[in-house]
This record gives sequence, C-alpha cells and structure tokens, in this order.
Amino acid sequence: MIQGTFGDEDELFFEIALIADNGLELPVDALLDTGFSGWLAMDIQDLEGLDWTYIRRQKMRTAKGEFNFDIYAAKIRIYEQEFDIPVHVGDGVPEILIGRQWLKNRRLVVDISAGILTLEAI
Repeated sequence: MIQGTFGDEDELFFEIALIADNGLELPVDALLDTGFSGWLAMDIQDLEGLDWTYIRRQKMRTAKGEFNFDIYAAKIRIYEQEFDIPVHVGDGVPEILIGRQWLKNRRLVVDISAGILTLEAI
C-alpha cells in the first residue's frame, strides 16, 4: 500500500522515485491525474540527467489540445517496487503526473475528510 498526501487544493500526490540510468534515485511528488491515460508524464527539463532511452514520438489529446510527446523507457520506484514503464515527456508539463494506468492494478482510496489517500495493490 502506498500512502499519498493532499495538496493545498486537495490534489492527490504520491511519492515516487525516478531511477536514472546510472541507478541514482530521485524522490519526487507525483500528481495523480485521472485525465491522463498513460503511466507517467513530465516536463522535458525534468528529464535531464536521467539518461533514459528515447523510444518514439506520440501525438496525444490533452485538455489544452493536441500535443506531441516524446516517449522514453523509464524506471521508477513506487514504495518498494520497481517498474519499467513508458514516460511521456513534453514541454510545459506543469507537474510530474501519474495517470490512469496505475489504476488498472491498484485500488485508489480517497477520503479527504478523514485524511486517507492510498494506492493499494489489487
């Protein structure tokens, strides 16, 4: 089970670690965005130093219109598990985002009044 935190406007944040090609882990708070259909999205400036492998370019529809994202092969850690996932990298992504793909193998529990935010393995 992964404990999350609420932002100032009740955003849903979970701590993850971005794992660079050399094994260095960078802990970051990622915003859960249920409108994003992928695993992970981030701004191009956050990619520096990770040395992830470029895969391809993909056009996606966002709330602000269609944009091109570069897809990279990424390694991240959530809680105590490591995952190899594709990451969408673009210019102007305001937060590191985790998307709906995580909800295919995790149960999201949100109770703002009780202060409970978890992602639980199914």
